[in-house]
This record gives sequence, C-alpha cells and structure tokens, in this order.
Amino acid sequence: MTSARQRQAWLAAMPFLFVALWSTGFIGAKFGLPHAEPFTFLSVRFMLTLALLVPLAHWLSGEWPRGARLWGHIAISGLLVHGAYLGGVFYSIYQGMPAGLAALLVGLQPLLTAGLAGPLLGERLGRLQWLGLVMGLAGIALVLGGKLDPGEMLFQGFGLGALASVLVALVGISLGTLYQKRFCTGMPLLSGTVVQYLGAGTLLGLGALLFETREIDWAPTFLLTLAWLVLVLSISAILLLMALIKRGEASRVASLFYLVPPVTALEAWWLFDERLTPLSLAGMAIAIAGVVLVVRSGPGSPQSRSR
Repeated sequence: MTSARQRQAWLAAMPFLFVALWSTGFIGAKFGLPHAEPFTFLSVRFMLTLALLVPLAHWLSGEWPRGARLWGHIAISGLLVHGAYLGGVFYSIYQGMPAGLAALLVGLQPLLTAGLAGPLLGERLGRLQWLGLVMGLAGIALVLGGKLDPGEMLFQGFGLGALASVLVALVGISLGTLYQKRFCTGMPLLSGTVVQYLGAGTLLGLGALLFETREIDWAPTFLLTLAWLVLVLSISAILLLMALIKRGEASRVASLFYLVPPVTALEAWWLFDERLTPLSLAGMAIAIAGVVLVVRSGPGSPQSRSR
C-alpha cells in the first residue's frame, strides 16, 4: 500500500518536477556565462549531450527518422527550437539581461505561436485567445517599463542588443514549433531530439567560430554548471518528458509551462539578488495570465471543445 501511494505521489509530481528542472536552464546560463562566451558554451554543451544521447537513443528506442527529407526537416526545426532559442537566450543574459526577464519574454512563445498559426497554418484565434495576446503584450510593456533606466542605457543593466537577442529566441522557438508541427509529425522523440541537437550544434558551432574567441575558463563553477545542463536539462528532462508523453501528460506539462517565468524569477532573486519593481511584478502577472488564457482556450483545450 505504501509503495503504491509513493508511486502515485511520484507520478503526480512529475510534471511539476519537469517545469522546475526546465526553469534552471536560465540559472545555468547565468552561472556559466562568466566563464565562456554564449555560442562556445552551448557548442560544448551540445557536443557532450550528443555523446551521451546517441547511444541512449539507440539503446532505449532504436527507431530513427525515416528518409533524408524527414532528417532535413527535423534538423531545421532543431536550428530554430534549440539553436536560435538557446543562442538568443544565452546571448541576452551574456549581455546583462536578468534571467527572470529572459524567461518571461521567451515564455510568451504560446502567444506568438498562436498569432502566427493563423497565417501559417490556417488556424483561427478565438476571442479569449485575442484577449490573451493583448494581455501578454500589455504585461510585457509594464515589465519593460519597470526596467527603464533614465541614464545612458535604455534598460537597467542591458541595452537593445540583449532585447533583440531574446526576441530572436522567442521568434525562433515559435517558428520552430510551427515548423515541427507542420513537417515533423513522424519524428521519434528521442532520436529526433538527437537530429535536432545536431542541427542546433552546427549553427552554434559556426557562430562560435565566426564571432567568438572560444576561450573557456574551466573553473569548478563552469564544470558543475555544464554537468547540470547536460545531464539534468538535456538528458534527464528529455527522458522525463518522454515518460510524461507516454502517460498522456504532455498537455498538462504544456499548461504548466507558464510557471517557468515566476519560478525562474524566484530562483534568480534568491541566487543573484535580481529584483523586480512592483510595476514589473504586476506586468509579469498580467503576461502570465495572458499566456494561460491562450493555452487554455486554444485548439484541444476543454474550452475549445465545449464551444
């Protein structure tokens, strides 16, 4: 009886554990970037991840994408979902953007994806989704307004370069999500992730070669951070996601993703003393509510099925 209860408790906690682990990716960037430039950091991360994930995919699944066309589509989705997304997030934090703010901005992905789904996939937005989009934009305006710096820089601690980088990340993961939905429906999750990492690693490696010195300070903090990002984020979180999808919990995980920005902001406050003004906190709450509204009223949600 006790073991059954423990198993039930573990199964109930799995989606929340996944979101908690996912939020630490932004914190890992903050810890590791003082020791390596962003594209170099990510290139090393992907190389180590692939060295572990390739044999793991062969052992656990053995199923690989069929056909060169599907391989190409999956690689392109990886360029967007992992390469542009992580590259933009890491570069924005490298340029001084707070980890909590970066998490909030890229957390708007469901809003942008819903907005792009109409012209790209022919999906129509309902009234609640439009309301969510407006709330998300209003919330972000409040957050950025609370970070305005009357001095030389546009924002407190970062400039337009960091904002542009995180917007590249947001657009990348949004377009990548739609591209994957359109062209990668036959993708095996684990081996498909390997192909995505290959595509993303190629893009980031090229960025490191062209724009960075590729010098790394192999300090204990960097090594521990790298180990966490590879083993916990890129491997364990993927396996946890596979387990959740197998149990039919993917939609629950998706609905919990709006918890990532506040969890990241709390972690960043505790670890790095990153603080948000009352105006920014109000904006974060409004933006997250907008994301929830879009996710809950989108196709496949209980609200949409009842209409």
